[in-house]
Amino acid sequence: MSRGWRLGIAIVAGVIVFDLALKALQDFTGGTPGGRTSSSYATAAGGLRAYAELLAREGHPISRVRTYPHEAAPDPAGTVVVLDPPLVTRTDALALRRFVAAGGRLIAGGVGSGWLRTILVPAPSRDPREKVAIATPIAPAAELAGVARVRARGLGGWASAGAALPVLGNDRAALVDVATIGRGRLLLLADPTLLQNGLLGAADNARLGLNLVGGSGRPVAFLEAYHGYGKASGLRAIPFRWKLLLAGLVLATLTYMVARGRRLGPPEAAARELAPPRRVYVESLAGTLGKARRPGEAVAPLQRHVREAVAERAGLPPGADDATMRAAAARLGVPGEEIDAMLMHATSEAQVIAAGRALARLEGERSGTRG
Repeated sequence: MSRGWRLGIAIVAGVIVFDLALKALQDFTGGTPGGRTSSSYATAAGGLRAYAELLAREGHPISRVRTYPHEAAPDPAGTVVVLDPPLVTRTDALALRRFVAAGGRLIAGGVGSGWLRTILVPAPSRDPREKVAIATPIAPAAELAGVARVRARGLGGWASAGAALPVLGNDRAALVDVATIGRGRLLLLADPTLLQNGLLGAADNARLGLNLVGGSGRPVAFLEAYHGYGKASGLRAIPFRWKLLLAGLVLATLTYMVARGRRLGPPEAAARELAPPRRVYVESLAGTLGKARRPGEAVAPLQRHVREAVAERAGLPPGADDATMRAAAARLGVPGEEIDAMLMHATSEAQVIAAGRALARLEGERSGTRG
């Protein structure tokens, strides 16, 4: 790997490590606002972190529940908050209805409020086209004590009340409906933004939020399982962002190892290595034969091949005598010492090598002629 490539990979690895370090620092220090909509963990404008802290300062025990209602029934002595859930199953809705009927208070609503039809029949109908940005009391209710005016972002309103009572809204739609089920209270918010971080401090929003949960010291549970904070153990308990952080660190480490490590094996040749020339092979074979104790017998097959090659090139008949063979080989350009090695009984290593050279010469010339 060239120096330029190593430098480039090292720079990329450094950028990854720096970015991951910033993300880790953000997680430890809180960083910029973020989180899921209507989650009590969220610090963004659409979260309920400020609402949870407000309730805690006013003496309400706060819990963030990571199980679903059908898994662990809420305590009817407390208040449960379920706002903007992406999906509430019928089993969970029935569990929440039993909770309210037993004396619990349920603050629910927002986007995807169709599941309320399992709790209250008929349930209010939410219309996102109703822009209730400013709401005032429209019916007496204990939850409106000290509340004269409430602000919201205008993301929707209750177009029809169903079996609930509209208590806060304008002349077109309601923002808050209430209903009594058994010994409990159902508090329905068409637009939860009035309790979210961005607007909790506006108008009388904070006062309404305190009134909704009930009497002083009443426990309040935020069902965070609906916002992606489910109960988990082992690797599943590691937050997704931390999994990304670990994966990034592993990638950066591997990249650094590739950039700094030595290549495996020798460098690749610039061109493909070809087989050695045939002459080299023949000369090597002739040298090996020449080292035998009886070079004459060892070289006899080689001499026969040389004679056949000469006869084929010169067009001689089979069984031509040595004189004719010598003359033909001379016409083909074979040196005298190689002709002697072809025809005479070999007694030395030099004669064996010479016979091998003769065969290599003839075979090479024949291949060139054919090519």
